[in-house]
Amino acid sequence: MPNNGRGAGLSSVDNALRLLALIGEHQALRVAEAADLLGVARSTAHRLLNSLREHGFVLQDRPGGAYRPGPVLTEIGLTAIGRIDIRRVAAQVMRDLAVRTQETISLSVLEGRDVRFIECVEGTRSVRVGSRTGLALPAHCTAAGKAILSALAPVELDRRYAGRELPARTPASPTDRARLDRELAETRRTGYAVNLEEGEPGISAVGAPIRDLTGAPLGALAIIVPAGRVPDRAHAVALAPAVIEATTQVETLLRAEL
Repeated sequence: MPNNGRGAGLSSVDNALRLLALIGEHQALRVAEAADLLGVARSTAHRLLNSLREHGFVLQDRPGGAYRPGPVLTEIGLTAIGRIDIRRVAAQVMRDLAVRTQETISLSVLEGRDVRFIECVEGTRSVRVGSRTGLALPAHCTAAGKAILSALAPVELDRRYAGRELPARTPASPTDRARLDRELAETRRTGYAVNLEEGEPGISAVGAPIRDLTGAPLGALAIIVPAGRVPDRAHAVALAPAVIEATTQVETLLRAEL
């Protein structure tokens, strides 16, 4: 006689695993959306999501809100990716991007509320931005930093910035949370962030996030240029496709090594 309990258990496990994959893909799912994608009743989707939330695999911004990747799911991705040297994986992509744009390319990671430039490839133009390797700047006033912040879950963003002042590096730096939130929303919409002399006078940049399998940010690539060549957002738009394409290439290479 078949063990119906065991079959039901396996079905629940299968649905839970599929649900984790869907949350990683979509980054945010409501109960109704999860039910439709799984092809199950809303009550079943709600039960699965609650179970995943209780174990830290997903989190919910507020009661009735969407479910997003939680700390356990993120940690699994970071554990796997932590064995990979992101600088090595990104190196050739950065060199290719530097040749393509003739501008300086940076790879940065988030450190608290700062971003640290962990690798740079200088451009080939006679007037160019020098290497920023080793430099740390406030994340809210750099293209790479805003790209990474835009990919964080809202609760993670609040953990870093709720009730905190945003220090100004230049007269162009964002100094209030409302402006930062608007810029991050625009970055999520377009896929890239722009810095117009916000971190350092005379330097502008366009950046995009590098994400892991769960969609959480691992770092960011940025094209860094003298401000005279990118004086406004309209000029930055021309560089955006190149940096977005480069981050996609790095993500593909990272996944191939898992």
